[in-house]
Amino acid sequence: MALVDGGDLVVRAIKQEGVDTIFTLCGGHVQAIYDACLDEGVKVIDVRHEQVAGHAAEGWSRATRRCGVAVVTAGPGVTDCVTAIANAWHNKSPVLIIGGRSPLMRFEMGALQEMDHTQMLRPITKWAKCVYQTERIPEYMASAFRAAMTGRQGPAFLEIPTDVLFKKVEEDQVYFPQSYRPQGRVYPDPKVIKQAAEALAGAERPMVMAGSAIYWSEAHEELRQLVELTNAPVYLNAMGRGSLAQDHPLFFNRSRRAALTKADCILVVGTPMDFRLAYGKRFNAEARTIQIDTDPQELARNRDIDIPIEGDAKASLESLVGELQGRKLDHSGWLAELRDNENKTRAQMEEWMASDRTPIHPLRLCAEMAHFVDDNTIVVGDGGDIVSHASKILPVNHPGQWYDPGPFGTLGVGTGFCMAIHSVYPDKRILMVNGDGAFGLNGFDFDTFVRFNIPVVSVVGNDRQWGQITVGQRAMYGKDRVLASLLGDNCRYDKIVEGMGGHGEYVTEPDQIRPAIERAFASGKPACVNVIMDQEPPGIMGGYEFM
Repeated sequence: MALVDGGDLVVRAIKQEGVDTIFTLCGGHVQAIYDACLDEGVKVIDVRHEQVAGHAAEGWSRATRRCGVAVVTAGPGVTDCVTAIANAWHNKSPVLIIGGRSPLMRFEMGALQEMDHTQMLRPITKWAKCVYQTERIPEYMASAFRAAMTGRQGPAFLEIPTDVLFKKVEEDQVYFPQSYRPQGRVYPDPKVIKQAAEALAGAERPMVMAGSAIYWSEAHEELRQLVELTNAPVYLNAMGRGSLAQDHPLFFNRSRRAALTKADCILVVGTPMDFRLAYGKRFNAEARTIQIDTDPQELARNRDIDIPIEGDAKASLESLVGELQGRKLDHSGWLAELRDNENKTRAQMEEWMASDRTPIHPLRLCAEMAHFVDDNTIVVGDGGDIVSHASKILPVNHPGQWYDPGPFGTLGVGTGFCMAIHSVYPDKRILMVNGDGAFGLNGFDFDTFVRFNIPVVSVVGNDRQWGQITVGQRAMYGKDRVLASLLGDNCRYDKIVEGMGGHGEYVTEPDQIRPAIERAFASGKPACVNVIMDQEPPGIMGGYEFM
Protein backbone atom coordinates (compact mmCIF):
# COMPACT_ATOMS: atom_id res chain seq x y z
CA MET A 1 0.00 0.00 0.00
CA ALA A 2 1.25 3.52 -0.86
CA LEU A 3 1.36 6.25 1.74
CA VAL A 4 0.46 9.82 0.78
CA ASP A 5 0.30 12.97 2.85
CA GLY A 6 -2.19 15.83 2.73
CA GLY A 7 0.05 17.84 0.41
CA ASP A 8 -0.09 15.05 -2.17
CA LEU A 9 -3.90 14.97 -1.96
CA VAL A 10 -4.18 18.77 -2.35
CA VAL A 11 -2.00 18.89 -5.45
CA ARG A 12 -3.64 15.89 -7.11
CA ALA A 13 -7.00 17.62 -6.68
CA ILE A 14 -5.58 20.84 -8.11
CA LYS A 15 -4.13 19.02 -11.09
CA GLN A 16 -7.37 17.12 -11.71
CA GLU A 17 -9.16 20.48 -11.96
CA GLY A 18 -6.80 21.49 -14.79
CA VAL A 19 -4.71 23.90 -12.75
CA ASP A 20 -1.03 23.80 -13.72
CA THR A 21 0.29 26.77 -11.70
CA ILE A 22 -0.16 27.96 -8.12
CA PHE A 23 0.89 31.25 -6.54
CA THR A 24 2.27 31.49 -3.04
CA LEU A 25 4.50 33.12 -0.46
CA CYS A 26 6.29 30.37 1.38
CA GLY A 27 5.26 29.33 4.87
CA GLY A 28 6.00 26.36 7.07
CA HIS A 29 2.32 25.59 7.57
CA VAL A 30 1.85 24.79 3.86
CA GLN A 31 5.22 23.51 2.69
CA ALA A 32 3.96 19.95 2.16
CA ILE A 33 2.02 21.33 -0.82
CA TYR A 34 5.21 22.61 -2.45
CA ASP A 35 6.88 19.23 -2.15
CA ALA A 36 3.91 17.57 -3.84
CA CYS A 37 4.00 20.16 -6.65
CA LEU A 38 7.49 18.91 -7.54
CA ASP A 39 6.20 15.35 -7.84
CA GLU A 40 3.06 16.28 -9.82
CA GLY A 41 4.63 18.82 -12.18
CA VAL A 42 2.58 21.80 -10.95
CA LYS A 43 4.46 25.09 -11.34
CA VAL A 44 4.95 27.22 -8.23
CA ILE A 45 5.38 31.00 -8.58
CA ASP A 46 6.42 32.52 -5.27
CA VAL A 47 5.81 36.21 -4.70
CA ARG A 48 6.85 38.91 -2.24
CA HIS A 49 3.46 39.59 -0.66
CA GLU A 50 0.48 37.28 -0.14
CA GLN A 51 -1.86 39.89 -1.59
CA VAL A 52 -0.05 39.45 -4.91
CA ALA A 53 -0.51 35.67 -4.71
CA GLY A 54 -4.25 36.22 -4.37
CA HIS A 55 -4.34 38.71 -7.26
CA ALA A 56 -2.30 36.30 -9.38
CA ALA A 57 -4.80 33.51 -8.67
CA GLU A 58 -7.56 35.83 -9.89
CA GLY A 59 -5.50 36.83 -12.92
CA TRP A 60 -4.97 33.16 -13.80
CA SER A 61 -8.68 32.58 -13.35
CA ARG A 62 -9.51 35.40 -15.76
CA ALA A 63 -6.92 34.27 -18.31
CA THR A 64 -8.13 30.65 -18.36
CA ARG A 65 -11.80 30.97 -17.29
CA ARG A 66 -10.98 28.28 -14.72
CA CYS A 67 -10.35 28.41 -10.97
CA GLY A 68 -7.05 30.03 -9.99
CA VAL A 69 -5.28 28.79 -6.85
CA ALA A 70 -3.18 30.59 -4.25
CA VAL A 71 -1.55 28.94 -1.23
CA VAL A 72 -0.73 31.07 1.81
CA THR A 73 0.50 30.32 5.28
CA ALA A 74 -1.47 30.71 8.51
CA GLY A 75 -2.27 33.94 10.36
CA PRO A 76 -0.76 36.96 8.58
CA GLY A 77 -0.39 34.89 5.42
CA VAL A 78 -4.16 34.60 5.19
CA THR A 79 -4.90 38.11 6.45
CA ASP A 80 -2.48 39.59 3.91
CA CYS A 81 -4.55 37.88 1.22
CA VAL A 82 -7.91 39.28 2.34
CA THR A 83 -7.88 42.26 -0.06
CA ALA A 84 -7.26 39.99 -3.03
CA ILE A 85 -10.07 37.67 -1.92
CA ALA A 86 -12.45 40.62 -1.57
CA ASN A 87 -11.46 41.84 -5.03
CA ALA A 88 -12.23 38.43 -6.54
CA TRP A 89 -15.54 38.40 -4.64
CA HIS A 90 -16.62 41.69 -6.20
CA ASN A 91 -15.44 40.56 -9.65
CA LYS A 92 -17.16 37.18 -9.35
CA SER A 93 -13.84 35.54 -10.22
CA PRO A 94 -13.50 31.85 -9.28
CA VAL A 95 -10.43 31.40 -7.08
CA LEU A 96 -9.45 28.93 -4.38
CA ILE A 97 -7.30 30.20 -1.54
CA ILE A 98 -5.73 27.43 0.54
CA GLY A 99 -4.62 28.65 3.93
CA GLY A 100 -2.47 26.96 6.52
CA ARG A 101 -3.52 26.66 10.12
CA SER A 102 -1.87 25.75 13.40
CA PRO A 103 -2.32 22.07 14.37
CA LEU A 104 -5.65 20.89 15.73
CA MET A 105 -3.81 19.20 18.60
CA ARG A 106 -2.65 22.67 19.76
CA PHE A 107 -6.08 24.30 19.37
CA GLU A 108 -6.44 27.36 21.68
CA MET A 109 -3.03 26.74 23.26
CA GLY A 110 -1.39 29.77 21.63
CA ALA A 111 0.39 28.06 18.74
CA LEU A 112 2.32 30.13 16.19
CA GLN A 113 -0.04 32.15 13.96
CA GLU A 114 -3.09 30.52 15.51
CA MET A 115 -6.35 31.81 14.10
CA ASP A 116 -9.74 30.59 12.88
CA HIS A 117 -9.63 32.17 9.44
CA THR A 118 -12.96 30.83 8.21
CA GLN A 119 -15.04 33.17 10.39
CA MET A 120 -13.24 36.17 8.95
CA LEU A 121 -13.56 35.06 5.33
CA ARG A 122 -17.16 33.84 5.14
CA PRO A 123 -18.60 37.28 4.23
CA ILE A 124 -16.31 37.60 1.17
CA THR A 125 -16.28 34.00 -0.08
CA LYS A 126 -18.85 31.62 -1.47
CA TRP A 127 -17.51 28.82 0.72
CA ALA A 128 -15.07 28.80 3.64
CA LYS A 129 -14.29 25.58 5.51
CA CYS A 130 -11.66 23.83 7.60
CA VAL A 131 -10.85 20.18 6.87
CA TYR A 132 -10.23 18.00 9.93
CA GLN A 133 -9.26 14.64 8.38
CA THR A 134 -6.48 14.05 5.89
CA GLU A 135 -8.47 11.39 4.03
CA ARG A 136 -11.22 13.92 3.31
CA ILE A 137 -9.03 16.58 1.70
CA PRO A 138 -10.06 15.59 -1.87
CA GLU A 139 -13.76 15.83 -0.92
CA TYR A 140 -13.25 19.32 0.49
CA MET A 141 -11.23 20.38 -2.54
CA ALA A 142 -14.04 19.19 -4.82
CA SER A 143 -16.58 21.16 -2.77
CA ALA A 144 -14.41 24.26 -2.95
CA PHE A 145 -14.03 24.06 -6.73
CA ARG A 146 -17.75 23.40 -7.12
CA ALA A 147 -18.62 26.48 -5.06
CA ALA A 148 -16.14 28.70 -6.89
CA MET A 149 -17.15 27.64 -10.40
CA THR A 150 -20.95 27.35 -10.31
CA GLY A 151 -23.79 29.85 -10.19
CA ARG A 152 -22.47 33.21 -9.10
CA GLN A 153 -18.76 32.47 -9.45
CA GLY A 154 -16.41 33.68 -6.74
CA PRO A 155 -13.68 32.82 -4.25
CA ALA A 156 -13.59 29.77 -1.99
CA PHE A 157 -11.32 29.26 1.01
CA LEU A 158 -10.02 26.00 2.46
CA GLU A 159 -8.12 25.97 5.74
CA ILE A 160 -5.87 22.96 6.40
CA PRO A 161 -4.27 22.50 9.84
CA THR A 162 -0.66 21.34 9.76
CA ASP A 163 -1.31 18.02 11.49
CA VAL A 164 -3.95 17.28 8.84
CA LEU A 165 -1.76 18.42 5.92
CA PHE A 166 1.42 16.59 6.97
CA LYS A 167 -0.20 13.35 8.09
CA LYS A 168 0.40 10.28 5.90
CA VAL A 169 -2.49 7.97 5.06
CA GLU A 170 -3.01 4.88 2.94
CA GLU A 171 -3.81 5.99 -0.60
CA ASP A 172 -6.48 3.34 -1.11
CA GLN A 173 -8.37 4.72 1.91
CA VAL A 174 -8.94 8.05 0.17
CA TYR A 175 -12.08 8.82 -1.88
CA PHE A 176 -11.23 11.04 -4.85
CA PRO A 177 -14.34 12.71 -6.40
CA GLN A 178 -14.20 12.63 -10.21
CA SER A 179 -17.42 14.24 -11.38
CA TYR A 180 -18.42 16.82 -8.81
CA ARG A 181 -19.87 19.89 -10.48
CA PRO A 182 -22.44 20.54 -13.21
CA GLN A 183 -21.44 21.13 -16.81
CA GLY A 184 -23.27 23.10 -19.48
CA ARG A 185 -25.09 26.41 -19.37
CA VAL A 186 -28.17 27.68 -17.56
CA TYR A 187 -30.75 28.70 -20.18
CA PRO A 188 -33.42 31.32 -19.46
CA ASP A 189 -37.18 30.87 -19.60
CA PRO A 190 -38.22 31.05 -23.30
CA LYS A 191 -41.32 33.11 -22.40
CA VAL A 192 -39.16 35.81 -20.84
CA ILE A 193 -36.79 35.76 -23.82
CA LYS A 194 -39.76 36.33 -26.12
CA GLN A 195 -40.80 39.38 -24.07
CA ALA A 196 -37.26 40.78 -24.27
CA ALA A 197 -37.09 40.20 -28.02
CA GLU A 198 -40.38 42.03 -28.55
CA ALA A 199 -39.16 44.97 -26.48
CA LEU A 200 -35.95 45.22 -28.52
CA ALA A 201 -37.75 44.81 -31.82
CA GLY A 202 -40.22 47.57 -30.96
CA ALA A 203 -37.62 50.08 -29.82
CA GLU A 204 -36.64 53.19 -31.76
CA ARG A 205 -33.56 54.01 -29.68
CA PRO A 206 -32.20 50.74 -28.22
CA MET A 207 -28.81 50.33 -26.53
CA VAL A 208 -26.81 47.48 -25.01
CA MET A 209 -24.57 47.74 -21.95
CA ALA A 210 -22.40 44.61 -21.61
CA GLY A 211 -19.90 43.66 -18.92
CA SER A 212 -17.69 40.91 -17.60
CA ALA A 213 -20.21 38.08 -18.03
CA ILE A 214 -19.72 38.38 -21.80
CA TYR A 215 -16.08 37.42 -21.30
CA TRP A 216 -16.65 34.70 -18.69
CA SER A 217 -19.30 32.93 -20.79
CA GLU A 218 -17.46 33.51 -24.09
CA ALA A 219 -20.51 35.30 -25.47
CA HIS A 220 -18.76 37.83 -27.72
CA GLU A 221 -20.00 36.23 -30.94
CA GLU A 222 -23.60 36.11 -29.67
CA LEU A 223 -23.28 39.75 -28.57
CA ARG A 224 -22.14 40.75 -32.06
CA GLN A 225 -25.01 38.86 -33.68
CA LEU A 226 -27.55 40.46 -31.35
CA VAL A 227 -26.45 44.06 -31.86
CA GLU A 228 -26.26 43.57 -35.62
CA LEU A 229 -29.79 42.17 -35.68
CA THR A 230 -31.16 45.00 -33.53
CA ASN A 231 -28.81 47.65 -34.98
CA ALA A 232 -28.23 48.81 -31.41
CA PRO A 233 -25.16 50.65 -30.09
CA VAL A 234 -23.14 48.64 -27.59
CA TYR A 235 -21.08 49.92 -24.66
CA LEU A 236 -18.61 47.67 -22.83
CA ASN A 237 -17.02 47.74 -19.40
CA ALA A 238 -14.69 45.67 -17.21
CA MET A 239 -13.77 42.28 -18.77
CA GLY A 240 -16.38 42.93 -21.44
CA ARG A 241 -13.95 45.29 -23.16
CA GLY A 242 -12.74 43.81 -26.42
CA SER A 243 -15.89 41.77 -26.97
CA LEU A 244 -16.57 43.90 -30.04
CA ALA A 245 -13.77 45.38 -32.15
CA GLN A 246 -13.49 49.15 -31.87
CA ASP A 247 -13.83 49.61 -35.62
CA HIS A 248 -17.24 47.94 -35.61
CA PRO A 249 -19.92 50.51 -36.53
CA LEU A 250 -21.98 49.58 -33.46
CA PHE A 251 -19.13 50.00 -30.96
CA PHE A 252 -19.38 53.15 -28.83
CA ASN A 253 -17.42 54.21 -25.76
CA ARG A 254 -17.70 57.98 -25.21
CA SER A 255 -21.45 58.66 -25.38
CA ARG A 256 -22.79 56.27 -22.76
CA ARG A 257 -24.37 58.89 -20.53
CA ALA A 258 -26.21 60.48 -23.45
CA ALA A 259 -27.38 57.06 -24.64
CA LEU A 260 -28.70 56.04 -21.21
CA THR A 261 -30.70 59.25 -20.83
CA LYS A 262 -32.32 59.01 -24.30
CA ALA A 263 -32.64 55.28 -25.08
CA ASP A 264 -36.16 53.84 -25.09
CA CYS A 265 -34.99 50.24 -24.57
CA ILE A 266 -31.89 49.37 -22.52
CA LEU A 267 -30.42 45.86 -22.38
CA VAL A 268 -27.90 45.31 -19.57
CA VAL A 269 -25.93 42.05 -19.80
CA GLY A 270 -23.70 40.78 -17.01
CA THR A 271 -22.78 44.07 -15.41
CA PRO A 272 -24.25 45.22 -12.08
CA MET A 273 -26.28 48.38 -11.50
CA ASP A 274 -23.52 49.78 -9.31
CA PHE A 275 -21.75 53.15 -9.19
CA ARG A 276 -20.40 52.65 -12.71
CA LEU A 277 -23.97 52.85 -14.03
CA ALA A 278 -24.96 55.46 -11.42
CA TYR A 279 -27.09 52.75 -9.75
CA GLY A 280 -29.42 52.91 -12.75
CA LYS A 281 -30.51 56.46 -11.86
CA ARG A 282 -29.36 57.93 -15.19
CA PHE A 283 -31.55 55.61 -17.23
CA ASN A 284 -34.32 57.25 -19.23
CA ALA A 285 -37.34 56.92 -16.94
CA GLU A 286 -39.53 56.00 -19.94
CA ALA A 287 -37.20 53.27 -21.24
CA ARG A 288 -38.08 49.58 -21.25
CA THR A 289 -35.30 47.83 -19.34
CA ILE A 290 -33.97 44.29 -19.75
CA GLN A 291 -31.30 42.79 -17.50
CA ILE A 292 -29.52 39.45 -17.90
CA ASP A 293 -27.44 37.93 -15.10
CA THR A 294 -26.56 34.49 -13.77
CA ASP A 295 -26.97 35.80 -10.23
CA PRO A 296 -30.64 36.53 -9.46
CA GLN A 297 -29.56 38.80 -6.61
CA GLU A 298 -28.18 41.24 -9.20
CA LEU A 299 -31.48 41.46 -11.07
CA ALA A 300 -33.38 44.67 -10.29
CA ARG A 301 -30.83 45.73 -7.67
CA ASN A 302 -31.03 49.52 -7.16
CA ARG A 303 -33.83 50.05 -9.74
CA ASP A 304 -36.86 48.29 -11.14
CA ILE A 305 -36.31 46.20 -14.27
CA ASP A 306 -39.14 45.53 -16.70
CA ILE A 307 -37.78 42.19 -17.94
CA PRO A 308 -35.26 40.55 -15.56
CA ILE A 309 -33.69 37.39 -17.03
CA GLU A 310 -31.87 34.81 -14.93
CA GLY A 311 -29.46 32.88 -17.12
CA ASP A 312 -25.99 32.46 -18.53
CA ALA A 313 -25.00 35.40 -20.76
CA LYS A 314 -24.09 33.25 -23.79
CA ALA A 315 -27.21 31.08 -23.48
CA SER A 316 -29.46 34.12 -23.03
CA LEU A 317 -28.01 36.05 -25.97
CA GLU A 318 -28.14 32.92 -28.13
CA SER A 319 -31.83 32.60 -27.26
CA LEU A 320 -32.47 36.27 -28.04
CA VAL A 321 -30.68 35.97 -31.39
CA GLY A 322 -32.83 32.97 -32.26
CA GLU A 323 -36.00 34.86 -31.39
CA LEU A 324 -34.94 37.92 -33.42
CA GLN A 325 -33.72 36.07 -36.53
CA GLY A 326 -35.04 37.59 -39.74
CA ARG A 327 -35.68 41.02 -38.24
CA LYS A 328 -33.25 43.60 -39.58
CA LEU A 329 -33.98 46.83 -37.74
CA ASP A 330 -32.93 50.30 -38.84
CA HIS A 331 -31.85 52.85 -36.25
CA SER A 332 -29.54 54.91 -38.44
CA GLY A 333 -30.76 58.26 -37.11
CA TRP A 334 -30.18 57.19 -33.49
CA LEU A 335 -26.73 55.82 -34.30
CA ALA A 336 -25.78 59.00 -36.19
CA GLU A 337 -26.78 61.13 -33.18
CA LEU A 338 -24.59 59.07 -30.84
CA ARG A 339 -21.70 58.96 -33.29
CA ASP A 340 -21.80 62.74 -33.57
CA ASN A 341 -21.64 62.93 -29.79
CA GLU A 342 -18.63 60.56 -29.81
CA ASN A 343 -16.83 62.52 -32.52
CA LYS A 344 -17.22 65.79 -30.64
CA THR A 345 -15.80 64.24 -27.48
CA ARG A 346 -12.94 62.67 -29.43
CA ALA A 347 -12.14 66.02 -31.09
CA GLN A 348 -11.85 67.65 -27.67
CA MET A 349 -9.55 64.87 -26.49
CA GLU A 350 -7.31 64.97 -29.56
CA GLU A 351 -6.03 68.45 -28.73
CA TRP A 352 -4.51 67.06 -25.55
CA MET A 353 -3.54 63.72 -27.11
CA ALA A 354 -1.23 65.71 -29.40
CA SER A 355 -0.10 68.21 -26.77
CA ASP A 356 3.63 68.97 -26.45
CA ARG A 357 3.23 70.68 -23.08
CA THR A 358 5.30 69.71 -20.06
CA PRO A 359 4.72 68.23 -17.62
CA ILE A 360 3.21 65.67 -19.94
CA HIS A 361 -0.55 65.61 -20.38
CA PRO A 362 -1.97 62.17 -19.44
CA LEU A 363 -3.93 61.95 -22.71
CA ARG A 364 -0.67 62.44 -24.65
CA LEU A 365 0.84 59.56 -22.68
CA CYS A 366 -2.18 57.36 -23.48
CA ALA A 367 -1.99 58.28 -27.17
CA GLU A 368 1.67 57.23 -27.25
CA MET A 369 0.95 53.96 -25.41
CA ALA A 370 -1.77 53.19 -27.96
CA HIS A 371 0.91 52.71 -30.63
CA PHE A 372 2.20 49.66 -28.74
CA VAL A 373 -1.10 47.85 -28.29
CA ASP A 374 -1.49 45.35 -31.12
CA ASP A 375 -3.41 42.09 -31.36
CA ASN A 376 -0.64 40.29 -29.46
CA THR A 377 -0.66 42.71 -26.51
CA ILE A 378 -2.61 42.35 -23.27
CA VAL A 379 -3.20 45.52 -21.26
CA VAL A 380 -3.35 45.46 -17.46
CA GLY A 381 -4.64 48.61 -15.80
CA ASP A 382 -3.55 49.24 -12.22
CA GLY A 383 -4.28 52.78 -11.17
CA GLY A 384 -6.92 55.46 -10.98
CA ASP A 385 -7.30 58.32 -13.46
CA ILE A 386 -4.54 57.11 -15.80
CA VAL A 387 -6.31 53.76 -16.23
CA SER A 388 -9.63 55.52 -16.80
CA HIS A 389 -8.04 57.62 -19.55
CA ALA A 390 -6.29 54.61 -21.07
CA SER A 391 -9.56 52.68 -21.28
CA LYS A 392 -10.93 55.34 -23.62
CA ILE A 393 -7.90 55.52 -25.91
CA LEU A 394 -6.03 52.20 -26.09
CA PRO A 395 -7.16 49.91 -28.94
CA VAL A 396 -8.64 46.90 -27.14
CA ASN A 397 -10.20 44.70 -29.81
CA HIS A 398 -10.23 41.14 -28.48
CA PRO A 399 -11.83 39.34 -25.51
CA GLY A 400 -9.40 39.03 -22.62
CA GLN A 401 -7.16 41.82 -23.92
CA TRP A 402 -8.01 44.18 -21.03
CA TYR A 403 -7.68 43.63 -17.27
CA ASP A 404 -8.55 46.18 -14.61
CA PRO A 405 -9.19 45.98 -10.85
CA GLY A 406 -12.99 45.91 -11.13
CA PRO A 407 -15.68 47.54 -8.98
CA PHE A 408 -13.83 47.08 -5.69
CA GLY A 409 -11.31 49.63 -6.97
CA THR A 410 -8.33 47.73 -5.58
CA LEU A 411 -4.94 49.21 -6.41
CA GLY A 412 -1.93 46.91 -6.55
CA VAL A 413 -3.58 44.18 -8.66
CA GLY A 414 -1.22 44.68 -11.61
CA THR A 415 1.85 42.64 -10.72
CA GLY A 416 -0.22 39.59 -9.76
CA PHE A 417 -2.38 39.82 -12.86
CA CYS A 418 0.68 40.18 -15.10
CA MET A 419 2.56 37.14 -13.76
CA ALA A 420 -0.59 35.04 -14.11
CA ILE A 421 -1.20 36.20 -17.69
CA HIS A 422 2.39 35.41 -18.63
CA SER A 423 2.11 31.92 -17.14
CA VAL A 424 -0.89 31.25 -19.41
CA TYR A 425 0.22 33.23 -22.49
CA PRO A 426 4.03 33.31 -22.46
CA ASP A 427 4.18 34.63 -26.03
CA LYS A 428 1.92 37.63 -25.44
CA ARG A 429 3.31 41.10 -24.79
CA ILE A 430 2.05 42.60 -21.55
CA LEU A 431 1.67 46.35 -21.05
CA MET A 432 0.87 47.39 -17.49
CA VAL A 433 -0.58 50.89 -17.13
CA ASN A 434 0.27 52.06 -13.61
CA GLY A 435 -0.49 55.04 -11.48
CA ASP A 436 2.45 56.00 -9.28
CA GLY A 437 0.35 55.36 -6.18
CA ALA A 438 -0.65 51.91 -7.40
CA PHE A 439 2.95 51.03 -8.28
CA GLY A 440 3.97 51.67 -4.68
CA LEU A 441 1.60 49.04 -3.32
CA ASN A 442 2.95 45.87 -4.94
CA GLY A 443 5.74 47.13 -7.17
CA PHE A 444 8.26 45.10 -5.22
CA ASP A 445 6.99 42.05 -7.09
CA PHE A 446 9.08 43.24 -10.02
CA ASP A 447 11.57 41.07 -8.15
CA THR A 448 9.28 38.13 -8.96
CA PHE A 449 9.20 39.21 -12.61
CA VAL A 450 13.01 39.18 -12.67
CA ARG A 451 13.33 35.81 -10.91
CA PHE A 452 10.86 34.16 -13.30
CA ASN A 453 11.92 36.09 -16.41
CA ILE A 454 8.54 37.75 -16.97
CA PRO A 455 9.14 40.67 -19.37
CA VAL A 456 6.28 42.97 -18.36
CA VAL A 457 6.54 46.63 -19.37
CA SER A 458 5.02 48.98 -16.81
CA VAL A 459 4.33 52.55 -17.89
CA VAL A 460 3.90 54.65 -14.75
CA GLY A 461 1.83 57.82 -15.15
CA ASN A 462 3.63 59.71 -12.41
CA ASP A 463 1.74 62.79 -11.22
CA ARG A 464 3.32 62.64 -7.75
CA GLN A 465 -0.03 62.34 -6.04
CA TRP A 466 -3.01 60.13 -5.34
CA GLY A 467 -4.71 61.95 -8.19
CA GLN A 468 -8.30 60.88 -7.69
CA ILE A 469 -8.17 62.05 -4.07
CA THR A 470 -6.24 65.26 -4.69
CA VAL A 471 -8.70 66.40 -7.35
CA GLY A 472 -11.57 65.96 -4.93
CA GLN A 473 -9.75 67.73 -2.11
CA ARG A 474 -8.94 70.73 -4.31
CA ALA A 475 -12.56 70.94 -5.46
CA MET A 476 -14.10 70.52 -2.01
CA TYR A 477 -11.66 72.35 0.25
CA GLY A 478 -9.26 74.40 -1.91
CA LYS A 479 -5.64 73.95 -3.02
CA ASP A 480 -4.23 74.94 0.35
CA ARG A 481 -6.20 72.16 2.08
CA VAL A 482 -4.75 69.19 0.18
CA LEU A 483 -3.55 66.69 2.78
CA ALA A 484 -2.30 63.07 2.88
CA SER A 485 -2.64 62.69 -0.91
CA LEU A 486 0.67 64.05 -2.26
CA LEU A 487 3.63 61.80 -3.11
CA GLY A 488 7.32 62.62 -3.38
CA ASP A 489 8.61 64.56 -6.38
CA ASN A 490 11.78 62.49 -6.68
CA CYS A 491 10.66 58.88 -6.48
CA ARG A 492 12.46 57.09 -9.33
CA TYR A 493 10.33 54.00 -9.91
CA ASP A 494 12.53 53.26 -12.92
CA LYS A 495 15.62 53.09 -10.71
CA ILE A 496 13.84 50.80 -8.26
CA VAL A 497 13.15 48.34 -11.09
CA GLU A 498 16.73 48.67 -12.35
CA GLY A 499 17.97 47.87 -8.85
CA MET A 500 16.01 44.60 -8.95
CA GLY A 501 17.61 43.61 -12.25
CA GLY A 502 15.05 45.06 -14.66
CA HIS A 503 15.13 47.86 -17.22
CA GLY A 504 14.27 51.48 -16.36
CA GLU A 505 13.41 54.60 -18.36
CA TYR A 506 12.78 58.14 -17.08
CA VAL A 507 10.64 60.41 -19.27
CA THR A 508 9.97 64.12 -18.85
CA GLU A 509 9.30 65.25 -22.47
CA PRO A 510 6.48 64.06 -24.76
CA ASP A 511 8.81 63.12 -27.61
CA GLN A 512 10.73 60.81 -25.26
CA ILE A 513 7.73 58.56 -24.53
CA ARG A 514 7.66 56.38 -27.64
CA PRO A 515 11.43 55.70 -27.84
CA ALA A 516 11.48 54.86 -24.12
CA ILE A 517 8.64 52.33 -24.44
CA GLU A 518 10.31 50.85 -27.54
CA ARG A 519 13.54 50.34 -25.60
CA ALA A 520 11.62 48.85 -22.68
CA PHE A 521 9.97 46.20 -24.85
CA ALA A 522 13.20 45.56 -26.77
CA SER A 523 15.13 44.96 -23.53
CA GLY A 524 13.39 41.61 -23.00
CA LYS A 525 13.43 42.38 -19.27
CA PRO A 526 10.80 43.44 -16.78
CA ALA A 527 10.76 47.19 -17.38
CA CYS A 528 9.46 50.41 -15.90
CA VAL A 529 8.92 53.58 -17.95
CA ASN A 530 8.49 56.37 -15.40
CA VAL A 531 6.63 59.25 -17.08
CA ILE A 532 6.33 62.59 -15.27
CA MET A 533 2.80 63.89 -15.84
CA ASP A 534 0.93 67.12 -15.20
CA GLN A 535 -0.73 67.20 -11.77
CA GLU A 536 -3.58 69.42 -12.99
CA PRO A 537 -3.98 68.59 -16.68
CA PRO A 538 -6.31 70.93 -18.59
CA GLY A 539 -9.20 69.58 -20.61
CA ILE A 540 -10.11 66.61 -18.42
CA MET A 541 -11.88 66.00 -15.15
CA GLY A 542 -10.34 63.66 -12.62
CA GLY A 543 -11.52 62.25 -9.33
CA TYR A 544 -13.96 59.46 -8.60
CA GLU A 545 -17.42 58.90 -7.22
CA PHE A 546 -17.38 57.70 -3.62
CA MET A 547 -20.93 58.48 -2.47
